[in-house]
Amino acid sequence: MAIVVQKYGGTSVGSPSRIEKVAEQIIATKNQGHSVVVVVSAMAGDTNRLVDLASQVDQNPSPRELDMLLAAGEQVSISLLSMALIKRGYSAISLLAHQAGIHTNNRFNKARIKDIDTRRMLIELQQGHVVVVAGFQGMDSEGNVTTLGRGGSDTTAVAIASALHAKECQIFTDVDGVYTTDPRIEASAKKLDHVSFEEMLEMASCGAKVLQPRSVEFAGQNKMPLRVLSSFTDGDSDGTQICYEPEVDRQHPVTAIACQDDEILFSVKSMLPLSELRTRLFAELAEADVEIDMISHQASAQSKDLNFTIARKDLVAAEDICKEFVSVKLISAYHCLKQLSKVSVIGNGMRSHCGVAAGVFATLQQQAIDVFLVSTAEIKLSVLMKQCDARLAISSLTKKFNLND
Repeated sequence: MAIVVQKYGGTSVGSPSRIEKVAEQIIATKNQGHSVVVVVSAMAGDTNRLVDLASQVDQNPSPRELDMLLAAGEQVSISLLSMALIKRGYSAISLLAHQAGIHTNNRFNKARIKDIDTRRMLIELQQGHVVVVAGFQGMDSEGNVTTLGRGGSDTTAVAIASALHAKECQIFTDVDGVYTTDPRIEASAKKLDHVSFEEMLEMASCGAKVLQPRSVEFAGQNKMPLRVLSSFTDGDSDGTQICYEPEVDRQHPVTAIACQDDEILFSVKSMLPLSELRTRLFAELAEADVEIDMISHQASAQSKDLNFTIARKDLVAAEDICKEFVSVKLISAYHCLKQLSKVSVIGNGMRSHCGVAAGVFATLQQQAIDVFLVSTAEIKLSVLMKQCDARLAISSLTKKFNLND
């Protein structure tokens, strides 16, 4: 029998009634003759509640102990879902990540999966069980519990599917597929039947919240068929298939628009040659797990300025490093601009279409939207703007590139 891996997010298992509904969906897949492995997130709100508890005890908790705490959320959801399946007469077993053989490095809060020992899962599948695995977590070489970061259950599911050579990895969310842009922002956005791995990776990296970027990267590397579906519908939609080589739509060079809120723009005045400052500053930021996104620099006789963006969650760590660079006179000053958004247009058709950038900037100018930074890649163009302008930008660009018809 073919193996199908299904992942259900926090909203999909957010209450006992939702867990009962998910159990019915799993049974429907099982009755099609598949062996089923299910990866489950913590119930909606549980991880935030645990983070809040930790902050009440310590504003800067031990990363190891924080992972021990956060991993508790999935233990609740996998147990309840297994109970719901057993109640319906279907054999099921819940496994925490270490029981499922998920081995990671020891980077607490941001661990990466190194390998998966599938022996226990295969034994359980051969015995006819539905295997319900805790997402988001793993175990390092010393037996410590680790977590994979927000959205890590997607990566857990894809990694397990790849290790088991599954027929398909199905990601169930609260939307029925991948849309041309967030339908909660632009109601006229349309669902995509297919999207390439490249496009999906860019979309996820640029703020589309349907899939975690690392999970898409993992799927692409392992050629794992990936599908996004809704756990809130009764199977009347095929969702969105993440494909390897879709045809390029020359009439619609832009496939989707993504938005990443809570961007922080750092502007740094260097006392070193810019090349030396970039090397030293970015090395320190990397050591602190601060991810750099957009970068620009300007050099003149009067000043040498380096600009870069980071996520809001990394603000304190980045400021601490900049303060240290000021104290040792590597930079003379720095400034942070907050409440910014990165809006990105993405599409395989951009490889052979030269009018996308002109269309983006003309549209933003018509709406009097200021642009702070620009970055480009082969199938992506991103612009940094005030957060309050992002919705208007998305709506205008959606219409400009015909993503709502």
